[in-house]
Amino acid sequence: MLEKVDFSKTIAVSEYNKSEKVLKYKIGELQRKAWDLKIPVILVFEGWHVSGMAEDINRFILSLDPRGYSFHTMIRPCYEEHLKPFIVRFWSRSPVKGNIAIFDRSWYSRSIIECLGKEKSEEEMEKCLEEINYFERQLADDGYLIIKFFLHISEKEHKERFKNLDKDDLRFIFEEYEKEARQDLDFIHNYNEYLPFVEKLLEKTDMPHAPWTIVEANDRNFATLKIMMTAIQEIEASIEQATRTPSEKTLKYLDLEAKETLQLNSSILDNIDLSKKMDVDEYKKSKKLYQQKLAALQYDLFKKKRALVVVFEGWDAAGKGGDIYRFVENLNPRLYRVFPVGSPNDVERTHHYLWRFCEAIPKAGHITIFDRSWYGRVMVERIEGFCNEEEWKRAYREINEFEEILTRSGVIVLKFWLHIDKETQLKRFNNRQFDPEKKWKITAEDWRNRGRWDDYKIAAEEMLQKTSTTNAQWIIVESNDKRYSRIKVLKSATEALEKELKK
Repeated sequence: MLEKVDFSKTIAVSEYNKSEKVLKYKIGELQRKAWDLKIPVILVFEGWHVSGMAEDINRFILSLDPRGYSFHTMIRPCYEEHLKPFIVRFWSRSPVKGNIAIFDRSWYSRSIIECLGKEKSEEEMEKCLEEINYFERQLADDGYLIIKFFLHISEKEHKERFKNLDKDDLRFIFEEYEKEARQDLDFIHNYNEYLPFVEKLLEKTDMPHAPWTIVEANDRNFATLKIMMTAIQEIEASIEQATRTPSEKTLKYLDLEAKETLQLNSSILDNIDLSKKMDVDEYKKSKKLYQQKLAALQYDLFKKKRALVVVFEGWDAAGKGGDIYRFVENLNPRLYRVFPVGSPNDVERTHHYLWRFCEAIPKAGHITIFDRSWYGRVMVERIEGFCNEEEWKRAYREINEFEEILTRSGVIVLKFWLHIDKETQLKRFNNRQFDPEKKWKITAEDWRNRGRWDDYKIAAEEMLQKTSTTNAQWIIVESNDKRYSRIKVLKSATEALEKELKK
């Protein structure tokens, strides 16, 4: 992509001044339209140091209403970010729908700097770029407009600009990076060394849903106008797409894989033996044993800097709360967190559905237990019509990719589906309804959901079959008997952790 760049492109100052005024007005107008239509826009600026990126970004944002955009400079991750999977820190900075997020360097610079220099760096780089493609496609499929610029200057121009920097400019650059690794500083200077990696990065991540625009930046005025004109064209196209009538709309990026209807295997849940029980003495003995093991394994996780994500899903009244209570009963509260998931709030609804879960992903050495999770997308949101058919069908792959990103970074993912039969649920509902101490646990929504048991069962079957992967398998827990359920969760978790921590 970079070999064919024509660095001779220039524009006269008089023409630049004339065009800039018109383009700035147009950008401001489009920002307001995008806000009204709730189109989120991400602008990524990458390029060589001294390519004029800061000046070009500043010229661009002067066109914008500051209430409608956010600006992010992505430098070395802080301690907290370093302890989480690579892509999580960028998920958290995705804009609300209708806003613009501008990235002065992004996941791309960080992927080069953080992946190179490690053992098997090329392999690490490949994995990282694949995760970036997952991330960008998921946002684009959810209606985000992603505009990516790479400001390219020639090697000769690169050397000349560094040579001509005055002492204040040099001091600013190196003070900015004084806490960065030596490799970050190398990236500033070593044009030829990093050129092949930059070229590979651009080729691997130039996708229809998030294409790269190479900006010839030897002439700064030309670069600014190209950035503005490209942004205008892309935003106008998204506005046109958003304002079409439903009958006229077509998928901007057709994804056949996500729209395939897969043939499901025979019922999983119908073959579960719900008659399994455990007597009180065996329960007490096993509970003590596995809780002690789990407490010891919690410290092994911490020492080995491995994070653990535990997902609890299942029928209403299946015993999730009781199982979670026994799971954490002997754990150190400094190293775990229970994250209850309900309906998204107003802020969460203005983001991609995975956004709200990224903050809760545990740091290395810590545990997060999700009382319900991102699987709501293919369960309650599917059944209650809170998302359309294309969105929930697409979510199976998005969830598998999300969990793959977690496990690749060393996070252990355990997923429990607590299964009961319809009669047991009714019995527990009635117990809650007429017990003053438990009445708070039952709501009108629970009764309404029970009326759609068959719909939820179909959704659960499909979820279990399409999202049980090698590194994040579903564990189905027979939960008609609460004692049996609690011990199976504790035993399954300890056995899985013992196996993982031996690796």
